[in-house]
Amino acid sequence: MKKTLFITGIIVVVAIVVLIVISKVTSKKEVANLYAESHKGQFDIIVTTTGELQAKKSTDIIGPEFTQSRNIRAMDIKITDMVLEGTEVKSGDYVATLDRTSFDNSLKDELEKLTTYETNLEMKILDTAVTLSNLRDNIKNLRFSVEEAAIALQQSKYEPPTTIRQAEISLDKANRSLDQAIRGYSLRVEQAKSDMRTNKTNLSEQRTRVGDLQVVLSKFIVTAPSSGMIIYKRDRMGSKRKVGSSISPWDNVVATLPDMSSMISKTYVNEIDVSKVKAGQHVDIVVDAFPEKSYTGTVTSVANIGEQLPNADAKVFEVLIEVDGSDPILRPSMTTGNKIITKTIKDITYIPLESVQAGADSIPFVYMKNGTRQVVVLGESNENNVVIEQGLQPGVQIYLSTPEKPENFKLVGEELISVIKDREKAKKAEELRIRQEAEKAKAEAGPMMGEGGMPNLTPEMMQRFQNMRGNRPGGPQGGIKDTSSKQRVTRQNGQESQGQIRTTSVEATVKK
Repeated sequence: MKKTLFITGIIVVVAIVVLIVISKVTSKKEVANLYAESHKGQFDIIVTTTGELQAKKSTDIIGPEFTQSRNIRAMDIKITDMVLEGTEVKSGDYVATLDRTSFDNSLKDELEKLTTYETNLEMKILDTAVTLSNLRDNIKNLRFSVEEAAIALQQSKYEPPTTIRQAEISLDKANRSLDQAIRGYSLRVEQAKSDMRTNKTNLSEQRTRVGDLQVVLSKFIVTAPSSGMIIYKRDRMGSKRKVGSSISPWDNVVATLPDMSSMISKTYVNEIDVSKVKAGQHVDIVVDAFPEKSYTGTVTSVANIGEQLPNADAKVFEVLIEVDGSDPILRPSMTTGNKIITKTIKDITYIPLESVQAGADSIPFVYMKNGTRQVVVLGESNENNVVIEQGLQPGVQIYLSTPEKPENFKLVGEELISVIKDREKAKKAEELRIRQEAEKAKAEAGPMMGEGGMPNLTPEMMQRFQNMRGNRPGGPQGGIKDTSSKQRVTRQNGQESQGQIRTTSVEATVKK
């Protein structure tokens, strides 16, 4: 019994010792994780976006052409069946079926009209032949009447003058009747010709209309124009065209066959960051489907006009990035992470964004490992780090977050506060000047206004204005945040708020 208790006690003591050791090791790791070091080297300003792979070149698979025929009423056509996206097809293979219901009914009606026109033409030919035959017989009879009147006049030359006169009048009437019949026959022939032309024209147009409908309906079974992989076409709202979607007469592309040898990443940059992005800038690309692989690319175009995507409040600008080289594993519609390197600064000191704190006066500072609070002058920033222009040397240990008892840290670098404030005043003055230029341009331009009543700023004015409105951490000095760093910004703002609650104002410390 005593031996059992002794063994149990030993086990308990060993367990306690192990827990104490683990606790100390963990505590040391946590303490180590609280610090960061200022570094000196190359600093990249990056705009991070999410894009989608597309083929640089592709062949459109189109439905019926309505614009070539004026006889067919254009309308949207629904897709009733379609092969799955990603299907490999060869030239002439089946791709999709379009809804024929409305056009089948139209063809039935037009065929009935065609039969009616053909019947009307045949009846017109028969009626005209009978009518003209009767008119010709009447002319012959009138010629006989003229001959009879002439004979009667010749036989009456020995009759009294009255009888002779009556014979002359009868001959004159017969000649006039013959002339009228001949003229009437000529007019009736011309009228018949005109009616025949009209009927033949109507019949020809109806045959063309029926032929056009039959040609269009023959294209309701859509086939591939060449070999390739089926990729669904996106409409102007960004939705893929699939079974149940419709194509319009002015946009009758059902799907596409991409050229996989050359790919681009189509992405969107918000209006705050678009002034930084320029054609020719280097891009680091990661495909979500293959995170272990990395690619490079180059910005090829930046849209001049912004657009508002569905379910989005801010305006964005389309940016196309061409992927360098080719890789057979890449497929259209794959999601890409794009890091657009908009600017590179060499031999500069920088620290993590999380380490920058600020008081109520917005003066940025960092907590030093030596127990001081160092005022710093911030430069440009990216999604992870911020440039330190004045206040820190490379290799200095600083806190990543607010330490315990921050009030015990002595403030140093007070001489930099005036530098920070002077910069802030200069920026505000420059921003005011740019606003005044914008108002002046607005007054001079009059009706040439941008959307929402805002003046159309020149690119130079927009660049300067955005530079002045820097959203850097800890105050107005920092650079504009990148497109896809919202979570980091939110986390950072929470740390800054905590720093404001737990620290006193830098200016108040100086005054004391």
